[in-house]
Amino acid sequence: MVTCLSPVRYWQIRLDIEQVSVQEVSDFLDSVENTLVGQRMRAAWMRELARREHWAMFLNESKQLSTWDTDLTCYSLQARIALDEVGALREARDIWFKGRSQPEACLPLFEAMFEQNVLGEDAVWARFRLALESGHQRVARVIMKYLPQDQRPSGSSINSISRRPQKYLQKSPLPLENRAQTEYTIYALYKAARSWPDLAAQKLLSIEDKLSEADRNYVWGQVAVAAARQHHRQALDWFKHVDQKHLNDKQLEWRVRAALRAEDWADIVDSVESMSPNRRSKSRWRYWKARALEAGGNKFEANALLASLSNEFNFYGQLAAEDLGNTISFVPRTFRPDADDIAGIAKDPGLRRALALYRNSMRYEGALEWAWTVKDYEDQQLLAAAALASQHEWYERSIHTAERTTILHDFALRFPAPYRDVMRGYTTDLELDEAWVYGLVRQESRFVTTARSSAGAGGLMQIMPSTAKWLAKRLRLTNYNRKQLNIVDTNISMGTYYLRDIMDSLDNHPVVASAGYNAGPRRAARWRADKPLAGEIYAETIPFLETRGYVKKVMSNTMYYARLFGQTPVSLKARLGLVPEKPVTTN
Repeated sequence: MVTCLSPVRYWQIRLDIEQVSVQEVSDFLDSVENTLVGQRMRAAWMRELARREHWAMFLNESKQLSTWDTDLTCYSLQARIALDEVGALREARDIWFKGRSQPEACLPLFEAMFEQNVLGEDAVWARFRLALESGHQRVARVIMKYLPQDQRPSGSSINSISRRPQKYLQKSPLPLENRAQTEYTIYALYKAARSWPDLAAQKLLSIEDKLSEADRNYVWGQVAVAAARQHHRQALDWFKHVDQKHLNDKQLEWRVRAALRAEDWADIVDSVESMSPNRRSKSRWRYWKARALEAGGNKFEANALLASLSNEFNFYGQLAAEDLGNTISFVPRTFRPDADDIAGIAKDPGLRRALALYRNSMRYEGALEWAWTVKDYEDQQLLAAAALASQHEWYERSIHTAERTTILHDFALRFPAPYRDVMRGYTTDLELDEAWVYGLVRQESRFVTTARSSAGAGGLMQIMPSTAKWLAKRLRLTNYNRKQLNIVDTNISMGTYYLRDIMDSLDNHPVVASAGYNAGPRRAARWRADKPLAGEIYAETIPFLETRGYVKKVMSNTMYYARLFGQTPVSLKARLGLVPEKPVTTN
């Protein structure tokens, strides 16, 4: 039985882990079996066993660990290699091919793979590209040590190109005598394309016959991606310098987005089909392939894809259902937990611990405990737990838990509407769609009144400090301070006023305004096209990953809230509408 002293004992052992005996840890693990604190202790103990190089014990403990990270994975591979397990070293190859830095536990694996020729120079250059592509210059510099001294790129050259790629491209002729110089040029080309795509494309055209086919395909893909992210009108033409089969998944995704802007439906079909099986199975690419097939007259295959998508409770599922002519005017509820269900689930010790942590302002620790406790729940248990969280006004856990169901659903738990009396007053006065505002707030904070982002945005509607100061002046709030962002009425008054201001500046269009609320109104305005653009295409081609997902989720949320609020049915397609073209500017 797990007692309230378990976390205390955990920390006693954890802080003295280098001196504790195997028996002490074993006894503790037996006492906290199948709990979060037990898993955390086991992971810490496995790291200590790795430090002691007790590899057989490490692997024995690993059989009962359910949550792994890269660090422990590398230790596990070290253990298997130390015990002469055939094939373990080759399994470690996938860990190498990452652009980001990897834990120290992986370094012995890398050394061994190079010593035994499991990895070679081509693998170093491949990871060098991945690192630069993802903006991790330090990683690119570190992995140079795996190359022979006379082949290593210069760290100072990489830094110089990163700062001023256009200056490097001014060299005439561009040096391409060895692998390092070729990589410099490729890096300079796609780095320059992020600000000067025409310059990069022009330079690439002048040297492409001096590059290998593989290098030529890669750099055209990279330049075209940079151009597509800027909605450059020639982005798709530059992609067409490369057959789809020679592009990686990221490049293919941006080729599809460029083709959406150009309405080249045939290219969309070919590009989606060229993606890896895992990538093309994603909802978004199945949906756009269906739309492209339909535009090309292949309605039968398009409808088959749409039918499978229409059962998904997301942006694309809603669009697919509408494309098939299925308009849902109500929110499905297949199970509603009653008082007995909630009282029964409330007895779970894990949920009781989580709620105790939550009540003591330890939300993060409570959320971990909650997630661990519900991970193996069936649908009815999940919904009872979600209702319990809702009763305690822990809406983020209620949403997270209700979203985990697979067959039975209660969408009122997925889409709570707290503080509605306050919200309705402001949305009515400012003529804002209440369902849309709730869809946005759900995405911003999951209704955590004290939420604080890494950038400093605060409260229900996640208002940035500088924006809050401006809003305080406009709303004539006296003696304003940042703590007031955690006050529900103040935060909603500021957030809705700001939304109204953004709507007024962006053609009163909710899709563009949603993008503007997340990424800034100027960016949202700049992402429009030179002609009216379908709202779903505007959303799909937003350059920022976070904003792209945010806008789609806000608009999907809006549909559920509109139904829960009993609003007159309006389709998602109608809400997305057409995004007006950019205004013509004259100098």
